Amino acid sequence: MSRLKAFSVLLGGALVLPSAHAGIELIARSSLSGSLSDFSGLSTPLESGIAANLLGGMGSGLAWAGGNTFLALPDRGPNAAPWSGGDGFDNTTSYIARWQTVTLGLTAIPSGGLPFTLTPTLTATTLLYSKDTLTYGGATPALNGGGKNYFSGRSDNFDAGKNSLNALNARLDPEGIRVSNDGKSVYVSDEYGPYVYQFDRATGQRIKTFALPDTFAVANLSGKGATEISGNATGRVANKGMEGLAITPDGKTLVGFEQSPLLQDGGDGGRANRIVTIDIASGTVKQFAYDNQISGKNYNSSEIVALNDHQFLVLERDGKGLGDGSDAKVKQLQLVDLAGAQDVSGLSGEAALLAKAPTKSTFLDIRAALNAAGIGNDKIPAKLEGLAFGQDVVIGGVTTHTLYLANDNDFLATVGGVDNPNQWFVFGFTDADLKDLGAGPYVAQAIPEPQTSMLTIAGLLGVAGVARRRQGR
Repeated sequence: MSRLKAFSVLLGGALVLPSAHAGIELIARSSLSGSLSDFSGLSTPLESGIAANLLGGMGSGLAWAGGNTFLALPDRGPNAAPWSGGDGFDNTTSYIARWQTVTLGLTAIPSGGLPFTLTPTLTATTLLYSKDTLTYGGATPALNGGGKNYFSGRSDNFDAGKNSLNALNARLDPEGIRVSNDGKSVYVSDEYGPYVYQFDRATGQRIKTFALPDTFAVANLSGKGATEISGNATGRVANKGMEGLAITPDGKTLVGFEQSPLLQDGGDGGRANRIVTIDIASGTVKQFAYDNQISGKNYNSSEIVALNDHQFLVLERDGKGLGDGSDAKVKQLQLVDLAGAQDVSGLSGEAALLAKAPTKSTFLDIRAALNAAGIGNDKIPAKLEGLAFGQDVVIGGVTTHTLYLANDNDFLATVGGVDNPNQWFVFGFTDADLKDLGAGPYVAQAIPEPQTSMLTIAGLLGVAGVARRRQGR
């Protein structure tokens, strides 16, 4: 099939590939260099000397936005490398929170032994701000003004007189992202508060705050995560707050969780996490227990997506692999069903929560699937964190659902002399696969398909200068 013909098939609807497909497997992968710049236009270096427009951390969160458009969410910015003067606030900087809009174009042209070619193209950068006056610590973004107060990654941007749920704190460490069904709003979860905010997709302005229970807050705040942990007995663990975020297919409910159990439930390394559901219209919050143990070991949870209105896939992983200089060992998707699960809002402690935790099962061993595609354990990203469903494709006459997985490269283009790019992996699964796993049905979120822009077309065909510089394979 010619590239132009493949492109026309894409515009017409689902992609069609003649070969057979069986089981959940990798169907495409691609990457973007970690040394590129985004479209923010921020040319002044951060306090650490790192460029404020570095295109990194794109897989901290990943949201499908209709068609082949996705929102890629960096976290609080580059702080993996220590810098002089950054000790008091964990080497964080005044990096302005943002999401990147990318097209992840699948074409039915085999590449690298996989059935599809995946072409990522950066199309926009959206900076996040509030009309409300925010509390900053040692650094106020120079871009502030005109009624725009930008959120930043500095861990000392808080009001010490209030608990961590204060919505006027300027610090934001975004980790989860989802798009509303009308395509106009974006929901972002954060580790600092923990917060869940609603932003206007067109402007990046915060338009709503969802209140979480006080039991998730810490009372004694610090710019240093270790100090914040030792200074509190209840609430979220510092740097391990609201990590994952899902939205039900009907667009009515947000579903998220902490990266690790609350301090009162065992803290970091504990087994009993909490899944939180938020009714978007009313703000009503419910809580459900989640057992994060796999084969006798407890793992932090990185992301969650909604298979339907009651079944969810949870990404659990170790911190091993590319970027860590080691070999990946555990990267799994676990299936959990909340149908009939009891609200545990009034319970506290690991034992009480585990008694109410619904059973879970392995949906996909990611490491094994990547190994089967020829990707060694040392090449599997250590921090696989972003997860989103995408457009269906057709393989061998069978409708195949797609699941996109992305990494957080910590804004480090290389680690130990080894390239450490922003990466995406696309898995395909069918209704028959779901039936075999005792899951399903899969219900896709109904988001309007964006109009195909000239930049998107250029990225797919590889002919425009800007798009060609941005795309990678």
